[in-house]
Amino acid sequence: MSETLFDDAGAEAQKGQEPLAVRMRPRTLDEVAGQRHLLGEGSPLRRLVEDDAPMSLFLWGPPGTGKTTLATVVSRVTDRRFVELSAVNAGVKDVRAVIDDARRRMGMRGTRTLLFVDEVHRFSKTQQDALLPAVENRWVSFIGATTENPFFSVVSPLLSRSLLLTLESLTDDDIGTVLGRALTDERGLNGRYTLSEEAAGHLVRLAGGDARRSLTYLEAAALVAGGNEEITVADVERAVDRHAVRYDRSGDQHYDVISAFIKSMRGSDPDAALHYLARMIEAGEDPRFIARRIVVHASEDVGMADPTALQVATAAAQAVELIGLPEARINLAQAVIHIALAPKSNAVVNAINAAVADVRSGRGGPVPPHLRDGHYKGAKELGHGEGYKYAHDHPGGVAAQQHAPDEIAGREYYTPTTHGAERRYGEILQRIKNVLRSGH
Repeated sequence: MSETLFDDAGAEAQKGQEPLAVRMRPRTLDEVAGQRHLLGEGSPLRRLVEDDAPMSLFLWGPPGTGKTTLATVVSRVTDRRFVELSAVNAGVKDVRAVIDDARRRMGMRGTRTLLFVDEVHRFSKTQQDALLPAVENRWVSFIGATTENPFFSVVSPLLSRSLLLTLESLTDDDIGTVLGRALTDERGLNGRYTLSEEAAGHLVRLAGGDARRSLTYLEAAALVAGGNEEITVADVERAVDRHAVRYDRSGDQHYDVISAFIKSMRGSDPDAALHYLARMIEAGEDPRFIARRIVVHASEDVGMADPTALQVATAAAQAVELIGLPEARINLAQAVIHIALAPKSNAVVNAINAAVADVRSGRGGPVPPHLRDGHYKGAKELGHGEGYKYAHDHPGGVAAQQHAPDEIAGREYYTPTTHGAERRYGEILQRIKNVLRSGH
């Protein structure tokens, strides 16, 4: 358990020894980078702070998005005593001790306490239940931080008594603001260094939306730079031991690499495809963009030659949303390998393109009468549904009848290849066509 009192004179003496990320923690809500949806005028969090009301909050979001920062800022601006517990090493006894102390201080001095529990999802049900009386009776203002979905990791009574705020990963611009402030602020590097454009871009990519990580890497790069006034990309590379990938997400490299990635999967070269995947990940490409391209090409380049490719690709895309990087790189890699090694067929994309081309050119015509909706009043008088053959009443579940409009009857859009599973689907399709056309 740790207790932070912001008027503690000892804290000032230790500031020079604190990590840059700690020294640069925002002091007001206006200094917080990102999270505009939570901090804008009239937002619930700002109203709670400005009205200085008792509160119970859960802050849910990825690491480095400002959960601890928001808790400390709230404590500062509302003049509450700040007590922090880590769910990793605190037990029920610690929770109850904090609550008892908070009640005593409130009764004796009127001192209000803000209890911040980091990694609250690690608390057991018993530990979470121990918080309920304090939250319900407002003996403390409570803020719980979690990287896990609280609907799965927090007991319902505690969650229902709290406001849930979702934090988002910081954008590149947000990280750039954090770095720029750290370079010039007297709490940070105080103007002793400048940062080259290439080094700044590399730090932003390495941060991956994590402000704390960006400041940790900047501090290490400044140590490597030593007496030099400018921190270069070489300094960052040496400090972090990560080579700067030359990749502009809005320029030629973006389009060239994604093109090579797609063509490597299509060309059945898993090693090359994995290389381009790694380049995009290391350069900070949005993993959701990568996942979307994989899903597209599971159908465009594999299709019915291996229908499971789409399932694998879709599962990888879901994994990206569920767990994010760096772990989701494994799921993406599995999908890439599957698609690269799968038998190839572009019959699906050719089929839909041909069908769309006919529709756009005006080919179509009315729906055959026997296929029209015959359920509404008066439909039978119009002949709708008359003569329709219910497929399940016929051998093999296929009835000899026309489904397409007259104008395109006989048009064939889907032409199966003989690759992989599509050979079998082609044989099935031919048998079906023989039955469908036997009545003509």
